[in-house]
Amino acid sequence: MSKRVPSPANGILIVNKHGGVTSHDIVSAVRRLFDTPKVGHTGTLDPMATGVLPILLGRAVKAADLLLSENKEYEAELALGVTTDTEDVTGKILSESNEIPDKERVLEVCRSFRGKIMQTPPMYSALKSGGRKLCDIAREGGEVERAPREIEIYSIEPKAVSDRVYRIRVSCSKGTYIRTLCADIGHALGCGAAMSALCRTRTGSFTIEDSVTVEDLEKMTFEERLALPRPTESLFKDLPEVELGDFFAKLAKNGAEIYQKKIAVSFEDGALIRLKHGGEFFALGKAVTFPGGPAIKPVKLFKL
Repeated sequence: MSKRVPSPANGILIVNKHGGVTSHDIVSAVRRLFDTPKVGHTGTLDPMATGVLPILLGRAVKAADLLLSENKEYEAELALGVTTDTEDVTGKILSESNEIPDKERVLEVCRSFRGKIMQTPPMYSALKSGGRKLCDIAREGGEVERAPREIEIYSIEPKAVSDRVYRIRVSCSKGTYIRTLCADIGHALGCGAAMSALCRTRTGSFTIEDSVTVEDLEKMTFEERLALPRPTESLFKDLPEVELGDFFAKLAKNGAEIYQKKIAVSFEDGALIRLKHGGEFFALGKAVTFPGGPAIKPVKLFKL
């Protein structure tokens, strides 16, 4: 039996996720369409949500944990006068109210959430407690204590769609739950609120204009699909780069630290650096001080 030829798929594919499917469903579709088991995603989107979902292919999967820190932008709909157990309109209704504040009050309260705020993660989330996802515990009727954590809302632009529905555009830090933001706005207004729609329009430097739908991918030839992923290096384009000669590149590819004084560079501890050889990006390094002095330690190898 002949050995299976690995798929050449490699890099970052920006998918515009459609509603009604999980992020894992998108991964499964991409895995099939690119004929590769090496597929991952960053920043889970709820089934009802749409928009930007970066998909990592091939060796780019190694970058998954680094992308989780990206800032994001969303367009959401806020339904006033209702609260649910999931903080969105797919959940079980907990309360309803007809005491809806006037437009100016709603706009004022929405804007008051701009800046650094404390947010308690929802039970219906992929966060884990005791090795179990909170959403699984919630579906069984359980609840666990969640510590509030600091997030930042860089901007929030509310616009009335009707007396009870408002559209909000939000730019925020990692770890922000838009469902919870909607619920917190409703609590501050005194009438309650739930998220009724959500689209992620940007994550890091990737925008919805850069994205492709699964439906689009289905219509393409295999060769056309392979031309779509962006180079893995594009994830780190804002980081400084260091070109290594043959000797030091070989050391780095074997995981050895490269002392900064030997290659005439200087980076502060913790800095991330793109490592190149022959003009090609092959690894991500981190500045670390060893007993022998400041060095660059390879932390992610993307090309052998």
